[in-house]
Amino acid sequence: MNTPKQQNYGDDPLSVRESDKYQEEYVHAFVDQWDALIDWEGRAKSEGEFFIEKLRELGVKKVLDVATGTGFHSVQLLKAGFEVTSVDGSPTMLAKAFENARKRGYILRTVQADWRWLNRDVHDLYDAVICLGNSFTHLHEENDRRKSLAEYYATLRHDGKLVLDQRNYDALLDKKIKPGHNYYYCGDEVEATPEHVDESLARFRYAFQGGDTFHLNMFPLRKKYVRQLMKEVGFQKITTYGDFKETYRNTEPDFFVHVAEKAYHAEEKK
Repeated sequence: MNTPKQQNYGDDPLSVRESDKYQEEYVHAFVDQWDALIDWEGRAKSEGEFFIEKLRELGVKKVLDVATGTGFHSVQLLKAGFEVTSVDGSPTMLAKAFENARKRGYILRTVQADWRWLNRDVHDLYDAVICLGNSFTHLHEENDRRKSLAEYYATLRHDGKLVLDQRNYDALLDKKIKPGHNYYYCGDEVEATPEHVDESLARFRYAFQGGDTFHLNMFPLRKKYVRQLMKEVGFQKITTYGDFKETYRNTEPDFFVHVAEKAYHAEEKK
């Protein structure tokens, strides 16, 4: 698929609620500025060693990064000594990730794949699958979400782990709290703001220094719903962190991180 040069949501942007739209959203001009939004140094500082420590604690050595984007987490994990395969559905993102890794002295093992048919293109088993950067929110249809989770499940070893994050859409939907940018989108010269939020659409506007503006139409996933979906697909034990903390009841975290275990726990048998 050829990536268009400009975003095009048609005459009614709020009606665009399709999973297949994501490749067209990540046009070259947007991808070229994506790292200004992330701010690799700022994000590394805000996350600390959370994902590295968590994966090591879980005994993980071999990781499938199914939403590599511009490669931030793949590179961090490679630096830490993990074996990593980097996947993205956007060829533009994948090319940028490869370039970013090469600048830092690493060669990414890359695969372009749609999550819904992940195992058609990825032919291996992994200790962990990571899906980070609020990427799962690009799936607008429930069947797509179930299919993707099932594909993640299938590519994991018998005791594998899924690490998936999401924006705290509950706060946006229920309390109308604007998202902070303390942890994930750390760039100082970029504004990422919700233009529209309802139960089936979160449309975000990304304004960069210099006047360039882009949008993403995403599905506002509720935390409870994601956890339930993971269990229905077959994951046994799920631990959810708020901004990298297991205890977060008294705060409104920007993001949730779910760690789902495939291993069977007899004590949880119903």
